[in-house]
Amino acid sequence: MEILQIIWFILIAVLWLGYLFLEGFDLGVGVLMKALAKNEKERRVLLNSIGPVWDGNEVWLLTAGGATFAAFPLWYASLFSALYLPLTLALVALILRAVSIEYRGKGHSDQWRNFWTWAMAGGSAVAAFCVGAMLALTTTGLPLNENGDNIGGPFAWVNVYAIIGGLGVLGFSILHGLLFVSLKTDGDIRHRAHALAAKWGPVFLLPIVVWVVIVQVMHGPVWGWAVIALAAVFAAISWVRLRAGSEKGGFIFQGLFLVAGVVSVFASIFPNVLPSTINPEFSLTLANASSSNYTLGVMLWVTVIFVPIVLAYTVFSYTLWAKRLHVEHIPEAHQIPVAARIKA
Repeated sequence: MEILQIIWFILIAVLWLGYLFLEGFDLGVGVLMKALAKNEKERRVLLNSIGPVWDGNEVWLLTAGGATFAAFPLWYASLFSALYLPLTLALVALILRAVSIEYRGKGHSDQWRNFWTWAMAGGSAVAAFCVGAMLALTTTGLPLNENGDNIGGPFAWVNVYAIIGGLGVLGFSILHGLLFVSLKTDGDIRHRAHALAAKWGPVFLLPIVVWVVIVQVMHGPVWGWAVIALAAVFAAISWVRLRAGSEKGGFIFQGLFLVAGVVSVFASIFPNVLPSTINPEFSLTLANASSSNYTLGVMLWVTVIFVPIVLAYTVFSYTLWAKRLHVEHIPEAHQIPVAARIKA
């Protein structure tokens, strides 16, 4: 096992961390389009809260997948072939979600807007669940033979671990979305989001905590329990801060909870990248699944140059759109006359 392989294992973990933190809250906002907003203006407030950043957040998912393909091609091949069905479902859900954001305002009937609102909520929920299921199976294992091939059939991924992981990421995203809404909006919708997060926060986090504990019991080192304890402390502080009225504190410590959870999960499976449930000797590891040192080295230099640029742009975009949104900021919906559209 080489140092470059370890570095890229850590970098992929960081990319997943960035995706879950950034995309987590806008997936949560999408799910809340029907459950939290009470009228059309509040739904438009939710859409505008993520409007400038949602597509940029999805880049982290693409980058995590691309980095896995380039740094650990055997990991990518085994994972994506074994999980072809849930990954396809996740892709369709993300496409439906993106189309709903773009098309929702193109029509002016209640039926049109309601259809795309449901598409947004459903697509966000399915995408979060499928990503969680995939990550859970990556850490708990798949029925791989000595060649890294899935021999469990197309539905080998349907098990209790996938369900727990799917519910874990979905629950985390909903809570993360509630915290983001309470931090980014103002008025009645902010207070409702705050109240729901303060009341149900531990319930939303329970599945992801169960997933982390399962991975620790299956693969984790002894010191991993200390990381899990730290994650629990961060979650408790987030809840306490939120109940005390500190929305920013709740959001920050929720993020620290995620950091500790990701560290625990990736540290637990190290040096494996995809455990085999048939025989531990068939597991894909950093050593047998990686690209050459030359490839890893070139990729590392590209990462060192471009990742700081991406991070700087991300910080700039969130700073630029940092002000709270209120329903009073949302103009009345209007329709361009047909004659004007034809003339244009």
